[in-house]
Amino acid sequence: MCNRARMRGEPETLWGSAARLLSERPRDNRFDPGELRPKGRSYVIREQDGERAWDVMNWDVLGGKAAWPMTNVRQLGLAQWRRLAAKPENRCLITLTEFCEFTPEKHDLADGKPPLKGEMWFSVIDQPTFAVAGFWQGTEQGRGFTMVTCDPNSLVAPIHPKAMITILAPDDIDTWLRGSYDEIVALQRPYDPGKMTVRGPVFPTRRNER
Repeated sequence: MCNRARMRGEPETLWGSAARLLSERPRDNRFDPGELRPKGRSYVIREQDGERAWDVMNWDVLGGKAAWPMTNVRQLGLAQWRRLAAKPENRCLITLTEFCEFTPEKHDLADGKPPLKGEMWFSVIDQPTFAVAGFWQGTEQGRGFTMVTCDPNSLVAPIHPKAMITILAPDDIDTWLRGSYDEIVALQRPYDPGKMTVRGPVFPTRRNER
């Protein structure tokens, strides 16, 4: 599942959103939306009182109430997820420029250190900044969001055969944020692999990154 992602840039007018925040921007040094990791905070787009704008949320829709951060959700038919996904006010867009999956196998870098898995970074050719389907809720730790996953396409499957994040085409943005439950479930499908690219493996924790 996707547990590393990046968003290069600050909030701007994308997909009909206003370039303003619905909540105050965090001022602490730990807020780094450019490098998204579980429990980290990031910008998301949502609608409130008829306005589409940005918010800052934690990447864990359960707010620490599970054994691990709930960063990805696939089974939208389960009662706890359907309750959220069925409500347009609880849906959101996570804006990314690339996302990571780790290689299934470990690589020996011949540097005298143990083999390790490499990072494979996926991006979308026709959308330098792309939107991922998500939903959110309020938690004791603040607002938390999750990304919705789907079957992997032929580019992602060799690296992560179980799932990939649900990337939305621009024409599907309004449907995800405002459509019926059945309409959004229909959008839970793999993105066209011909419109994506991948780079890697890279090993940023080692000096001889390649």
